[in-house]
Amino acid sequence: MTSNHNEELEEDFGPSKSEIKRKMLARQDLAKTLSELSSDAIKSLPVDDNLKEKLLQTEKIKTFGAIKRHTLYLGKLMRGYDDDEIAAIQERLDALQGVNKAEIAKMHFLERLRDELLAQDARLTQFIAEHPGIDVQELRTLIRNARREKELNKPPKSFREIFQLLKSLNL
Repeated sequence: MTSNHNEELEEDFGPSKSEIKRKMLARQDLAKTLSELSSDAIKSLPVDDNLKEKLLQTEKIKTFGAIKRHTLYLGKLMRGYDDDEIAAIQERLDALQGVNKAEIAKMHFLERLRDELLAQDARLTQFIAEHPGIDVQELRTLIRNARREKELNKPPKSFREIFQLLKSLNL
């Protein structure tokens, strides 16, 4: 009978100080991560206008101490959100970071493809066969010019144009 009585007493106390502190620190970390997002990403977050405004102000702060104080303040503002709201914010952050990771992976793929096309004529022939709608003459000219630019140590104008051409194909 005493074990039941002890369990009832434990439930009455609510969360421990350590648990409250962990939540507070987690919200400060989340606030710091949110403050490092682009302004468009911040505007898409499911938070109130006051917090959005404060998050957007972060990029204007330059000194280390001021940034630290501002981050603590953002964490304090986030304490006003309940667990469901924090979960929604985290879900949106995860979605934004997933998009960024996918975009970065696509850019790396296009850069590797461009390097392969410049290095191997066989890869160019294969690429043309895989993408019959591409302007072959334009691609061959850009590759020839990019190779020449590299030999002559000129600015990589055609090199960049190949990347833009590949990007426009939505591979």
